Amino acid sequence: MKIHNFAEQPSLVSQYLAEMRDTSVQTDRLRFRRNLERLGEIFAYEISKTLRYRKEDITTPLGVKAACDVIDEPLVLATIFRAGVPFHQGFLRYLDNAENAFVSAYRKYKEKENFDICIEYLASPKLDGKTLILCDPMLATGASMELSYKALLTKGNPGKVHIASVIASQKAVDYLESVLPEEAELWVGVIDPEINAHSYIVPGLGDAGDLAYGTKE
Repeated sequence: MKIHNFAEQPSLVSQYLAEMRDTSVQTDRLRFRRNLERLGEIFAYEISKTLRYRKEDITTPLGVKAACDVIDEPLVLATIFRAGVPFHQGFLRYLDNAENAFVSAYRKYKEKENFDICIEYLASPKLDGKTLILCDPMLATGASMELSYKALLTKGNPGKVHIASVIASQKAVDYLESVLPEEAELWVGVIDPEINAHSYIVPGLGDAGDLAYGTKE
């Protein structure tokens, strides 16, 4: 699996991540969601550089033909609920012709610090031969991403796979390398060194879903 780690070079990704981690800033839900959207836009732009393009003659208002490069790949943008929604929206602003898929993957706790990953909802177009971009802001263990990917495979076999995450733990990255196709590509804002006993990324930023939308019962 090829890994693109934005933290290897300071950029706007670094700025937005700093704001999302900062306890004095992140409690502003609107700003937190907007930063997720901004990161989605940046990730989409960077991924767009890897896509296939074709030349197309476009007629301008002056009646002159201009040879332009346009995307020549069918794209499916898939997102894991719920924190993934604003991240998804950022991608969709740039990849506005993409088809869309949604997966609900959540932790179902059996006891403290012991949980299963459950998937109860999947809506997706056919994936055969298409480029799949699967988004989830946080990759703690990689289990939710793996199960979501496997659920999506019931809709067909994509030609290419891109995984996008704002923050991943090193454990999740190592795990995904072992279970995803070798040709898959991971795009991540930063890779943090560890997870704690509750399987939260450290230093991380907390619960992205709660920060975006409020706490849940």
